[in-house]
Amino acid sequence: MKRAIIVAGILSLAISGFAQKTEFTRQDTLRGSITAEREWWDLTYYHLSVAVDPSDSSFTGSNLIQYRVLDTKQKMQIDLQPPMKIKRIIQNGEEQKFVRDGNAWFVTLNRKQQVGDVNEILMECSGKPKVSRRPPWDGGVSWRKDDNGNDFIVTTNQGDGASLWWPCKDHPYDEPDSMLISITFPDHLMDVSNGRLREVEQNNNGTKTAHWFVANPINAYGVNINIGNYVHWHEVFKGEKGDLDCDYWVLDYSLGKAKKHFKQAPMMLEAFEHWYGPYPFYEDGYKLVEVPYPGMEHQSSVTYGNGFKNGYGGRDISGSGWGEKFDFIIIHESGHEWFANNVTNRDEADMWIHESFTAYSEGLFVDYHWGKEAGAEYCRGVRQNIYNDRPVLGTHGVNYPGSGDMYPKGTNMLHTLRQIIDDDEEWRQLLRSINKDFYHKTVKTTEIEQYIIRKTDRDFQSFFNQYLRDTRIPTLEYAIRNGVIIYRWANCVDGFNMPVKVYINGSLTWLNPSQRWITFEAEQPVTSVVVDKDFYVAGFCITKPEK
Repeated sequence: MKRAIIVAGILSLAISGFAQKTEFTRQDTLRGSITAEREWWDLTYYHLSVAVDPSDSSFTGSNLIQYRVLDTKQKMQIDLQPPMKIKRIIQNGEEQKFVRDGNAWFVTLNRKQQVGDVNEILMECSGKPKVSRRPPWDGGVSWRKDDNGNDFIVTTNQGDGASLWWPCKDHPYDEPDSMLISITFPDHLMDVSNGRLREVEQNNNGTKTAHWFVANPINAYGVNINIGNYVHWHEVFKGEKGDLDCDYWVLDYSLGKAKKHFKQAPMMLEAFEHWYGPYPFYEDGYKLVEVPYPGMEHQSSVTYGNGFKNGYGGRDISGSGWGEKFDFIIIHESGHEWFANNVTNRDEADMWIHESFTAYSEGLFVDYHWGKEAGAEYCRGVRQNIYNDRPVLGTHGVNYPGSGDMYPKGTNMLHTLRQIIDDDEEWRQLLRSINKDFYHKTVKTTEIEQYIIRKTDRDFQSFFNQYLRDTRIPTLEYAIRNGVIIYRWANCVDGFNMPVKVYINGSLTWLNPSQRWITFEAEQPVTSVVVDKDFYVAGFCITKPEK
């Protein structure tokens, strides 16, 4: 399989569109930083109401924003990207003055904002939102037709931002505690969005309105609209926290194959509850929703368009054979319920937290169902997709994630970390504790690093510096001289001191290299050294063994 094809498959987000960037604009800063106009108010609730009109590809609606005042300021930043426009902003029945600066809209509030108050502001908007030409890599709205000619309308906006189609606080650091999503659409179709369906209201103009309530905090990019000729079935998963409602929405003609293929969903839930802990959104349920693009991790509304095939569009991205055993989209995108939707990056630069842990979950799924070595083979297999083009960690404050290597390299960073810990139950409890202790929180890279260091009581800082902040593959250089091995780390960050498992004369041995030469004398003269294949490192013999 060609590397380019594999990589195109695995980078299932807009990350693949980010090239190396060294200069940033004011708009990058307005989008990517916690501005003074954002930091003084804390989101508590959204009521998003959108009427979708396929006749002219337009959205019309409003967003009621409830917030808690943290500081006595009067200017608020709301994000909405053209060609969508804010028409009116209302607080306490009064229209507020606002100005636009690119994608940011600045509102000067009439009412004095008092610390501790919980206030509301209503944003009315309309327009023809950006059309996605290649979802989900290109954000926007897709106006499609299904095989029977019915409208099939969906939103995708990770990377490009939720503000492509609705006015919101479009930065990952702040999430509403809950949300009501009310979508109006042609009455012969159905909308599926996040959370639980409260009611479907029949209007008198040939439309219906579906009201979906999200009881948990939700990231803006996870909010979605899916309108189509859907049919639905339901089942209950007996999970760690009791009964979990699982709902499946597919086009009418997909029902037969979907019922068979979606049996992988409870298999996923069983595996990930084992490794990561309880599904994070029992109150909102789990949904799998058919869409006309590969798929995305919309919270409690995971979207699916992988053709009811295993692999990614029928291809095994690992080349190991194990990727043919499961549907990549069901497993990967659902894995994001734990890492992305539960544990959420606080800045786009920290997106590896979403993608590395979730990409690694594919191997954990294989491990759970087919054994530890099978999972390891899968993780090693995805190394062929690593470019080492730029660091996995992005640039903070400017909406700029790191390299797409956050998928395959992130997988192998975590797989390597598991080898160092060398205790599978300790490793499992670490993964579960991350989801428990950062439950429904936004986090920074440094928080995850320090948490792992503290929980394991090991100094992994140089390890994270190597794999997150550098592009080089650490190399174990060694030489065999007179039956004795000398070794060191090279091609690495300063202070890199990762222990590594090797096989000396076929026997397992742990080495503790530094960047200075260290001598190791075995009981028998050393004739061969092989680095354990589950460590993402290179081994380089600088002197051939003596005969």
